[in-house]
Amino acid sequence: MKREERIVGMVNFFLENPRKLKRLAFFAEQFNSGKTTISEDINIIDNIFKKQEIGYIKRIIGPTGGVMFVPVVSFADSEHFIHNLCDRLSEPKRILPGGYLYMTDILSEPSTVKQLGKLLATVFVDKDIDIVMTVETKGISLAYAVASYLNVPVVIVRRDPKVTEGSSVSINYVSGSTGKIQTMVLSKRSLQAGDRVCVVDDFMKAGGTINGMMNLLSEFDAELAAIGVLAEADELKELRVIDEDYVSLVKLTEMDQRKKMIQVRPGNYLNILNKIVKTSFL
Repeated sequence: MKREERIVGMVNFFLENPRKLKRLAFFAEQFNSGKTTISEDINIIDNIFKKQEIGYIKRIIGPTGGVMFVPVVSFADSEHFIHNLCDRLSEPKRILPGGYLYMTDILSEPSTVKQLGKLLATVFVDKDIDIVMTVETKGISLAYAVASYLNVPVVIVRRDPKVTEGSSVSINYVSGSTGKIQTMVLSKRSLQAGDRVCVVDDFMKAGGTINGMMNLLSEFDAELAAIGVLAEADELKELRVIDEDYVSLVKLTEMDQRKKMIQVRPGNYLNILNKIVKTSFL
C-alpha cells in the first residue's frame, strides 16, 4: 500500500479506538509493511494530530508496549466551548424549582455530549481509570461520552434493584441538599476489587449523590480515581459533603426564580487544564 493509504487507514483506526494499545506488528501485518515504515507513518500521524490539536500518539516501550491515540482538547478550544456553554445555560427559562438548572436539551445533543466527554477525558487521561460510574439520571449520556474517550466500560448505579443484573449491593445515604435518606443499588458483577473508578454526574448540588457512590466503591474495595461533573451549584458549597477533589465544567453562581435571573460561570476545569498545559504540547 502507498503511504497515504496506510496513513488514512491508521488514522481511522486511532480515531475509532482511542487509548487502545497496539503493537507495531499489528499495523505491519494489517498494511503488509515493515515496522520501520510503520513507525515513520505513525510519526507523521502524531505530528498531524498535534498540529490539529486533537490529541497525540503515546508510545509505550517494552515487551508489552506499543502505540495508542490519546484524544485531548486544547486549552483554547476548551475555553471557547465552556464560555459558549455558560451563555446557553444562563438563559432565564432554564430555572427550575428547587434551585436546579434545566440541562436535558444539552445532554440530548450528541455532538455537545461528545465534546463534554472529551473535555473531561482530557484531564483524566493520566488517572489510569478502569471504570466510569454514574447514577441512573440524565448524566448517563455524559458518562458514556467520557468512557468512550477513555476506552473503558460504564457502570450505572440504580435506585432500585433490577432482576436482569443478578445479585446486588445496596446502601442508604443521606442527600446533601434535602437531608432525606435514599437508596443506591449496584450489581455485584459491576466492579472488581482494585478497580480505579471515575465518578461522573450531571449536576452536583451538595454532593450527596457522589458521596453515596463513593460509599458504594468501598463496599467493592474499588478505588476512587476521579470525579467529574457538568455543573455544580456554588451557593451550597458550604454544605458540600465530599472532601475529595473534583472537576466541574461550569458553576451555577446565582439564581433568582422571582427575578428570573441566573448566572453560570466556568467551573474549575479551565484552571485544572491550565496546569496540564504547562507540561504538554497543548
